[in-house]
Amino acid sequence: MAGRVPLQQLSRASTAAAFPSSFFSQRLPASVVAARSLATAPPPAQSPLGGAEGGKGTAIVLLNMGGPSAVPEVHDFLSRLFADGDLIPLGPLQKYIGPLIARRRAPKIEAQYSIIGGGSPIRRWSELQASETCKLLNKLHPSTAPHKPYVAFRYAAPLTEDTFLQMKADGVRRAVAFTQYPQYSCSTTGSSLNELWRLSKKLDAEGQIEWSVIDRWPTHKGFVEAVARHIEEGLKTYAEEDRGKVVLLFSAHSLPMSVVNRGDPYPAEVAATVYAVMQRLNFKNPYRLVWQSQVGPSPWLGAQTSNTVEEYVKKGQTNLLLIPIAFTSDHIETLHELDLEIIAESKQPGIKRTESLNGDPLFIEALVDIAKTHLESQGRTSIQMALRCPMCKSEKCAEQRKFFTGGK
Repeated sequence: MAGRVPLQQLSRASTAAAFPSSFFSQRLPASVVAARSLATAPPPAQSPLGGAEGGKGTAIVLLNMGGPSAVPEVHDFLSRLFADGDLIPLGPLQKYIGPLIARRRAPKIEAQYSIIGGGSPIRRWSELQASETCKLLNKLHPSTAPHKPYVAFRYAAPLTEDTFLQMKADGVRRAVAFTQYPQYSCSTTGSSLNELWRLSKKLDAEGQIEWSVIDRWPTHKGFVEAVARHIEEGLKTYAEEDRGKVVLLFSAHSLPMSVVNRGDPYPAEVAATVYAVMQRLNFKNPYRLVWQSQVGPSPWLGAQTSNTVEEYVKKGQTNLLLIPIAFTSDHIETLHELDLEIIAESKQPGIKRTESLNGDPLFIEALVDIAKTHLESQGRTSIQMALRCPMCKSEKCAEQRKFFTGGK
């Protein structure tokens, strides 16, 4: 087991490096500032990502949405995001509407990234997670070593195509696509796998790289334990007599109802995570699952996180602990939407957020166990991966699943 560093110790080191205390004290209540930790960029990973050893070993490729590391990258990030019909379906005119939305929203989003420190920390967290996961895997599963870490983002650098080209240049022969979305959605993990499938046809027609996929892990014991520990740490910031009355609000990124009604498994898998965490906590607190980050006028899955907080405050419930349950690393949705738009604007000292998992050694151990179990199984995907959404009509989805599951 990896040696664990106390969370508060990690907090002091990482927060001071990237965000001066004055930044938070000007925007957040003192109680929120005191409760925060791990919500910043970590130190750079100690070992470089990628690298070849004659095609031997296994590439561990962390898949995620990504985020702009600097403000000038925001427009391109938004352009790619709104061009992706898997994530935000805008209909047959998407290639025209998407760029217009990106251009219109860019100034506002650039300002938000400026406020949280000039960019998203998700790349540096992902690189740290990939590097540390591979280090432990080398010790715990030597038969597939050396394990080589890569990060592939869908909308920001390192883009999936650039990572794919690097892997080809490194001579990679065996790779595991490891989603960093714990709960599967066609909009997130599905979109990343569609891109990998497209690139495999374009850049690796000869099949140099043999792929398998870790496509979901919503109730993995280590993941659940890490989330539960962070909740317990958050509850300790309340007066002892109030802790049992604190309402736990598990907040996950919402989905358009058009995607939900197609049969996407994401809402059920997020709910499964929440239930597993509450079971670990012995259901000691009241709780709700809420949804954030809706975009545009079309119906999205609710209730919205922001509306829920507002209504609970009106009802006199002002001790609320927000838990990012579908985000494992800090980015704009935690650092700005939750911390500033919801918590700071509430002006309620009892409304707080748990730490994101980020570089918590317990979370790294969970990632290692998920990867190790997958490698030991010698399977290509989960059983669920072969089952399409009941209302899905996408030929792209059908072909992608056939590619990764081996035609099951």
